Amino acid sequence: MSAKVAIQKFSFPSSCAARLSHQDELTQKGCVQVKVLELSDLQANRILSKVGSVAVIGALVHNENQAKESPKSPPAGDTAPAQVLVCAKASKSAVFSRHSVFEKFTVESEDQRPAAKRQLSSESAARTITVVKKSAVRTEVEEYRHLKTKAHPGQRATPCIVTGGKRRRRKDLFTNSEVFNRVNSHVIRAGVELKEKCVYDVKTIVRSITQGARNELERLRAIWVWLCHNIEYDVSGYLGRSEKLSSPEEVIAAGRGVCCGYSSLCSEMCREVGIECQEVPGHSKGIGYLQGQSLENVKSDHLWNSVLLDGQWFLLDACWGAGRVDMEHESFVKRFDDFYFLTDPEEFIESHFPDEQRWQLLDTPIPLEEFGRRVFKTSAFFTTGLRLIQPHHSHIVTDDGEANVSIGFPRPTTFTYEMTQHQDFLHSGVSEQKESSNSSYGLLTVSHRSMKLKLLPPATGVYDVKVFARPEIATTHLVWVCSFTVECPVPRAMEEIPENPFLSWGLQSVAGSLGVAGSSQDSKAAEVEEGVFVLTLKSSRPLMLLCELVHPALEAAVAKRCVATQIQPDVLTCHVMCPLRGFYRLSVFVRDYEKTEVKFQNAANFLLHCKGKVVSRDELYPPNLGSACGPGSRTIEAGLSKFSHTTALVSTQQGKCNITFHNQRDLELHTVLSREENQTAAIPLSRHVFCTFTDSKVTVSASLPDAGVYRLALYAKITPGGDFSPMCDFVVRNSCVQPGPPFPCVYSAWRKGCVLFEPRGGLLEPATWVRFRVRVPGAQRVSVMGETRTDLKMNKSRVWEGEVFSGNGLQPLKLAATSGESTDMAVLMIFDIKQVEGEQQKRPVEKRQIVF
Repeated sequence: MSAKVAIQKFSFPSSCAARLSHQDELTQKGCVQVKVLELSDLQANRILSKVGSVAVIGALVHNENQAKESPKSPPAGDTAPAQVLVCAKASKSAVFSRHSVFEKFTVESEDQRPAAKRQLSSESAARTITVVKKSAVRTEVEEYRHLKTKAHPGQRATPCIVTGGKRRRRKDLFTNSEVFNRVNSHVIRAGVELKEKCVYDVKTIVRSITQGARNELERLRAIWVWLCHNIEYDVSGYLGRSEKLSSPEEVIAAGRGVCCGYSSLCSEMCREVGIECQEVPGHSKGIGYLQGQSLENVKSDHLWNSVLLDGQWFLLDACWGAGRVDMEHESFVKRFDDFYFLTDPEEFIESHFPDEQRWQLLDTPIPLEEFGRRVFKTSAFFTTGLRLIQPHHSHIVTDDGEANVSIGFPRPTTFTYEMTQHQDFLHSGVSEQKESSNSSYGLLTVSHRSMKLKLLPPATGVYDVKVFARPEIATTHLVWVCSFTVECPVPRAMEEIPENPFLSWGLQSVAGSLGVAGSSQDSKAAEVEEGVFVLTLKSSRPLMLLCELVHPALEAAVAKRCVATQIQPDVLTCHVMCPLRGFYRLSVFVRDYEKTEVKFQNAANFLLHCKGKVVSRDELYPPNLGSACGPGSRTIEAGLSKFSHTTALVSTQQGKCNITFHNQRDLELHTVLSREENQTAAIPLSRHVFCTFTDSKVTVSASLPDAGVYRLALYAKITPGGDFSPMCDFVVRNSCVQPGPPFPCVYSAWRKGCVLFEPRGGLLEPATWVRFRVRVPGAQRVSVMGETRTDLKMNKSRVWEGEVFSGNGLQPLKLAATSGESTDMAVLMIFDIKQVEGEQQKRPVEKRQIVF
């Protein structure tokens, strides 16, 4: 077997340390080979991969045979000669004493190693290095040379060896900002105390705020949080109305500064704790940034910082982390933004472009021109997890008057947008928060994992578009996430789109949680055929439904007559009629059926486009239509079932119809027939509806006086002695121009079980014989009284029948009956006789209500 060198971890005892030459130089350009005399306390299988600021690459065990014979650690008292290659960070001329050399070794915490391996003496366990093969040493050095320029782009930066591999990202340093809660709280408290004591000395402040910090990352965090919470942006200095403060002491004392004040103070404070920090000048898309302006040959306007952590450079901007500038009010708005602490270069480049390319810290740097063309994204864009699908650049030119934006998201997100006339400055004072949309020049739709925005500028020109978003579960305002400019050479000729204050088109992201499981219409504009549209929504639980229809030129009162809704346990149906051409907004609101105390919430918004035939206003649904049309949840709950007509709309060409159903709970029922109020008739509409109740079956008959649209309403008394409650409405559309005759006027003695077979009409011809056939349960005598009295006879089918002369129209015919032992005749109904001349005799409306 070939000789192998055991990889071991060992320490420098003081006797060995004393032998290091006091004049050994450690420079940027290479590593100093230090001959370590004797290595005691070698322990087997002890490996240290990283050794902090001074990295010991390896030790070569010369005696290969000895290593082969004794692969384990030598016994106590034995020694093993070795050569150790040491690479240290230092300036080119720096000479380290052995004391300073050993202070720069990183202490490996004992509690991070297995207890079985904690066998080093208290003296040797304090500092450790790694023993490797000589070939491994060469490999590490080559990797270092390869990574040197990538890890340290600045010439002023001091090199430090890092292991090869993928660049670490922010999430590799800390999982989330909550890990800094202890540091943040301490810094904020200390900052308040220092301000009260008027402490402006950098060293004193740094010593106070970093107290208790356990590592380099926490010390940097303390500095950054203090800057964000204690220094405000100097708006007055930026606008040239006061002198700009730049020195650290002036900035601290005044508590304000411009970007260079933040960056210089950050560098100064980092030096106090031994963190290498560089100020990075460059362009930014902050205040003063002109949209679409070329930045070529334009002097950069911003400063931020780059810090070296564990051999790798990271970016941060305390100025942007402290808050934002409200140019409209020329004031600074404090708003701590954690996004700009150690921001990943791929995201930082979207708003910060350094003068020196190497400070982009990107594998593939981008040119300045590309930076200017890119879509501006706020920190909220990244913290929300959004992904830009299209467009790839911020300036969009419409195609056929249309521009499209698409954004992806990893979790349910709510969106809206704002389109305004173009302004030169990106940060022009327009609100960065929004609750609803007031733009009618676009269509925003949200699907399962993406948002699509179709922009339709109303006229030729350039427009600014801001997109706002928030997580669906959030209750805060929507925040600005990205911006575009839209240039429209030729607008599309089209009708005005109604405003949508409910953010997006189609099903809302919360629809599922509200109980809406699906829709017959997607988020695209629906083309309305023949002026009629039907929307069907599937529900996962019983819901109540309200709908709103909006057209830019349609009055609200008329719009209400354009919608009829049917509410069933698992299906919600909305019937829409369009009296005008153009675009309509149909908004759907729902709540749980049984939770009457809960407010209705918007579940969906649909865009309807009617460009062909429209419905005349005479054909619209009747006024005062209830929200529950047709059989549904309410009738089921009341025990009304087996309806002959299961939809809300009933059509007839004969001028009459019968609707039947079963009344399982034997409820007291009442019906009302109505139509548009300006339609007047000689005979009240209550005479044109007639109810028959046998056993559990109910038949509601309608004989309509004219062609048109009617509301047939059904009511029931749910509790004895209570009021009538609405059950459902039917929309009856009659296309027959021949007027239907009225029914007889019914009185309260006409009750359950009574059936009128003939005559069904309530208006009889004068001087004619009329055949009567009627069933009256429990009646002892049934008579028809007019100018004369005619008693009817009961046949074998228990039907009272007979021939009655109508008379000359001087008196109506009264159908009456006696029951039980009473001899009094109770009037069941009255038949009118047509008048030869003059007006027909009228009956009091209140007596003609059908109650049984």
